[in-house]
Amino acid sequence: MKLTRWTTFVLLCMAAVLVAACVRTSQGVPVAGGAGPGAITSSPPSAPTQPAQEGDQSRYGVVSTLRAPIPPNTVSCARPIKPAVRMTAAVGDPHAPRITVGVPDGWSMSAGSDDVGGRLAGPRDMRATITIAQTALDPAAAFRKYADDLMTESAVSSVSVLSGQLCGYSGQKLMGAWSDTPQNAVEYRDRVVHIWTNSGNDYLVAVHVQAPTDTPGFDPAAALLTDDFDILLP
Repeated sequence: MKLTRWTTFVLLCMAAVLVAACVRTSQGVPVAGGAGPGAITSSPPSAPTQPAQEGDQSRYGVVSTLRAPIPPNTVSCARPIKPAVRMTAAVGDPHAPRITVGVPDGWSMSAGSDDVGGRLAGPRDMRATITIAQTALDPAAAFRKYADDLMTESAVSSVSVLSGQLCGYSGQKLMGAWSDTPQNAVEYRDRVVHIWTNSGNDYLVAVHVQAPTDTPGFDPAAALLTDDFDILLP
């Protein structure tokens, strides 16, 4: 569904395909699959998506989750199909979840700082950022703020929102574009997931991928990076 900054924005025409599948790794380097020693694979129970109010895209992908205690160092979301190359993003907060995403061929990986758990760079100026930030907002409010922040990046902006819940956690998929001038147009894809932890802290995990508009290879690269990802709770 197209929206304009939750109020009014100038929309850019664009077409994109979002694909959901599966993923998993270790601290910014390629590794073999497997949950690792002591890891337990489980899924938080989920409930049907709550219906969105008419015009309230922030409700898309918001689910009711039963907050049952989860053992430490548990993989609470593990995808069955693992890409050949993966990256695990983590931040300094000891209570924050760690996530593992698939990495496209030819992309480099590096650590981040503060709320940035990892950065990736691809050919033709494609790049991605993984953030893991504590939030006091509920899922709908956190998603609304995230989309609003995206829309402030440029005077001309667009964003489309789809449900993107993951293993019982609330989530959204976003795609859109920024353009100050036709020569400076950028398209982006995002996957955001609201994750609760045993510590009582909630976190908003976001995988943001962008490239100059019409960059060859952007769609499959963005689809892999914003695909379902593994979640490990400390």
